[in-house]
Amino acid sequence: MLIQGSCHCANISFQLDWSPSPSDIPARVCDCSFCVKHGGVWTAHPQGTLTVSVKNDARVSRYTFGTRTARFHVCQQCGVVPVVTSRIEGRELAVVNVNTFNNVPAAMLRLAPVSFDGEDTSDRLARRARNWIGDVRFVTGDV
Repeated sequence: MLIQGSCHCANISFQLDWSPSPSDIPARVCDCSFCVKHGGVWTAHPQGTLTVSVKNDARVSRYTFGTRTARFHVCQQCGVVPVVTSRIEGRELAVVNVNTFNNVPAAMLRLAPVSFDGEDTSDRLARRARNWIGDVRFVTGDV
């Protein structure tokens, strides 16, 4: 399944190759203050391939907070956060926001609340290394 998504104005878009095609997509509803305020509901397929395209990089803010180990890619034009990345042991890993999907029926999403309060930095990075998308590419410019 080739999942397509974008921020509202499509300055940040992505394609996630999720093979084999899933019958449902697990989606984590994070309870941190940033995700609650921005509607962040995240998914990843560790064996997937993610290509993120950015039309105008000057209109993308990369926001970090807390442990500063994740970068929230925020479109400055429309305010939407379609992707979060984390660099772990020289690799760029990512999750995508299911609320930014363009071609996935809502019935496929299996929502589950999560809380990472109390997770120390090493546990957090180990969880991401296991569960986040491991093949991430960025393309910048008019694509």
